[in-house]
Amino acid sequence: MTMTPEPAARRLPGLKGFDDALTRITEGVAALLVAAEVVVLGSSTVARYVLHTPIVWSDELASLLFLWLAMMGSVVALRRGEHMRLTAFVRNLAPGTRSWLDTLGMGLVIALLLTLLPAALEHFEDLSISTTPVLEISEGFRVAAVLIGFALMLLTAVDTVLRQASLFQIAVVAAGIAAAAAIFWWFTPVFEEMGNANLLIFFLGIVTFCMVIGAPIAFAFCLGTVSYLAFSTQIPLTIVPSRMDEGMSHLILLAVPMFILLGALIEVAGLARAMISFLVALLGHLRGGLQYVLLGAMYLVSGISGAKAADMAAVAPTLFPEMKKRGNDEGDLTSLLSASAVMSETIPPSIVLITVGSVTGVSIASLFTGGLLPAFVGMAVLCVVVFFQTRTEDMSQAQRFSGRDKLRLFVIAIPSLGLPLVIRTAVVEGVATATEVSTIGIIYSVAVGLLVYRQFDWKRVYPILVETASLSGAILLVVGAATAMAWALTQSGFSRQLVEVMTMVPGGKLGFLLTSAVAFIILGSVLEGVPAIVLFGPLLFPIARLMGVDEVHYAIVAVFAMGFGLFMPPFGVGFYLACAIGRVSPDVAIRRVGPHMGALLVALLLIVLIPWISTGFL
Repeated sequence: MTMTPEPAARRLPGLKGFDDALTRITEGVAALLVAAEVVVLGSSTVARYVLHTPIVWSDELASLLFLWLAMMGSVVALRRGEHMRLTAFVRNLAPGTRSWLDTLGMGLVIALLLTLLPAALEHFEDLSISTTPVLEISEGFRVAAVLIGFALMLLTAVDTVLRQASLFQIAVVAAGIAAAAAIFWWFTPVFEEMGNANLLIFFLGIVTFCMVIGAPIAFAFCLGTVSYLAFSTQIPLTIVPSRMDEGMSHLILLAVPMFILLGALIEVAGLARAMISFLVALLGHLRGGLQYVLLGAMYLVSGISGAKAADMAAVAPTLFPEMKKRGNDEGDLTSLLSASAVMSETIPPSIVLITVGSVTGVSIASLFTGGLLPAFVGMAVLCVVVFFQTRTEDMSQAQRFSGRDKLRLFVIAIPSLGLPLVIRTAVVEGVATATEVSTIGIIYSVAVGLLVYRQFDWKRVYPILVETASLSGAILLVVGAATAMAWALTQSGFSRQLVEVMTMVPGGKLGFLLTSAVAFIILGSVLEGVPAIVLFGPLLFPIARLMGVDEVHYAIVAVFAMGFGLFMPPFGVGFYLACAIGRVSPDVAIRRVGPHMGALLVALLLIVLIPWISTGFL
């Protein structure tokens, strides 16, 4: 049996104090930035819609704070091990082997950050001489976030290696990385002569290797891009922090941290529990009633949090105990929970839909309108499965609510039921932007929690702000890294070659859609929705337009297919999240996924074959 070596930190007694101080500083600053964004955006929204006197500098200040939030959130996510990563290949390895791979993965992160720091410094110096148009301050105040973020991530990565790896492991990994870099440098003339064939080495080989060993996806993308630029082109590495800055600075992406924060607040303020209690009273006495409640609750709350784990965690713990009492198989319940997350992928305000709009230029209001019916189709096919699975359910102990109780619970639930309705209506109708609506939702949730449900726990606010920053940073760093990678692929001519290949797919428009659906299922199982769409959206959406496919229809197909891949075992990480939330072994749940995933595959085919499902209400 392989033993885990003694960490090097044991020989460095002062490291724990440094680690604690770095944690407090980074988490405190990240939480403060989230709170500052809420204040700035909230003030701007109130000034615009209540006082009718827009604050002209608010967007500029929000943009400045946003890049800092993205970078500081990325630091916190790295410290907490919360960056998106593929764990399917390393999950069941022996602790000793896993320790070596973790050390190698973090060693590659350190090597990457050491390479990018000089480029980030040059990017800072280039932009610091410019001034912002409204506030008239140096752009250096904004882009310094990239430089300082890289430096803090480097400190974090070194700190992590020292805490988790032995000195021997560190020495071996460092020597191996240095040797690999020397070999790549030696073969630089060969790579330059290979033309686009070298893309297989850098963007397939290196990126895949990094993801297989469990390295964070964002850093895998960056390492592939930096290696390609350094060893096969004459392009300066300053383009990497520049493109990452550009990718993370879209103001529309401000909706990401705001909706993540909103999703946490609706649970703290009691809105989610009130909504579920009413649905249980309405449907809980029917055969399969609690399964229908689960689907309905996921339809209502999904997408608001920005994280599928948060959506599932808001619903499942309330319902699963009673469902098990009724004799439901725990594998079926976990499979249904996982499938409900797939079903709700296109429900606004989905973070993936917001990302699609940001990187492809498709109207977010149109995406929000187009996403509701496809999700309903997914829910309908799952309801059919539930109907047949629960025909023999024991209802003798099911609680029945009187009409008076149902009315009482409905009145209590009105504030919680109104929130998703207000959010989706405001964005779809174009009353406000997604970011403004998320801010309104935050103010609304806090007010309802304090004044209506009176269960707002202020002690949970700081941890929620830190968690919001961490998840936002994990998402936004992937967006930035994928933006740089997509730029490099475009510069190489790969996008032109991809257009030529995809336009040759047999079957015309339908063949292209089916091929795309399969591709996005695979991408979703490996990359998750956000990185997959940022990387391939700018490449594939122009092809869809060229093929005559409606861009909203194509976006819905892509998002639904990626959700299917994300929750499809054995590689889909979302499936394992559902198992963890349902407290069921993956070995038990994996045997029960067939009916639910089969139904969703039918729903996906319907969405592909019937464009009206996505575009009928536009």
